[in-house]
Amino acid sequence: MKLLARLMMAAAVAAPAFVFAAQDAKAPAKPDLAQGEAKFTAVCAACHGADGNSGIPANPKLAQQHPEYLVKQLQEFKSGKRNSAVMKGFAAVLSDDDMKNIAAWLASQKAKPGFAKDKALVALGERIYRGGIPDRQIAACAGCHSPNGAGIPVQYPRLSGQHADYAVAQLVAFRDGVRANSLPMAQVAAKMNDREIKAVADYVAGLR
Repeated sequence: MKLLARLMMAAAVAAPAFVFAAQDAKAPAKPDLAQGEAKFTAVCAACHGADGNSGIPANPKLAQQHPEYLVKQLQEFKSGKRNSAVMKGFAAVLSDDDMKNIAAWLASQKAKPGFAKDKALVALGERIYRGGIPDRQIAACAGCHSPNGAGIPVQYPRLSGQHADYAVAQLVAFRDGVRANSLPMAQVAAKMNDREIKAVADYVAGLR
């Protein structure tokens, strides 16, 4: 009986240690911002700007973007689910940890505001962004990307201040089936004409 009691006591003392060890093993490593900045500078900065604020209208601004969204896109470039010969090559050299570190660092950077260029179209863009086009079952962009374009973390990307040229290219790619990694966006873009796409993109560029 004494031996049994001693064994039970030893097990009780050891149990918390096993619990804590199991919890530590399950806890994901925190992103390394310094590593993220270093890898971004080496691989991504030439196209997306030193701080993630691309100065090239065809290349997206990535600063302040939701990290989960960025990781998802990089993984899908790497796998080929999102088709881009250029980005596939860059994503191929990144590990999962690289992607998480880069995404976390970019999320910590301040996005620079953009501006609308076409006054004739921006009013149409605002109507579509905020209210959709009900008679053609086109949903309001604000429903998913929020009224100020901040998006919803994990689910929907930040759009505020994004280059209009890039936004147009992505909406056209969704509409034409070239970009196939978001069914909701493909369904929305499929119902939009070129003028509506350009109007929304120009409005988004100036959204704050």
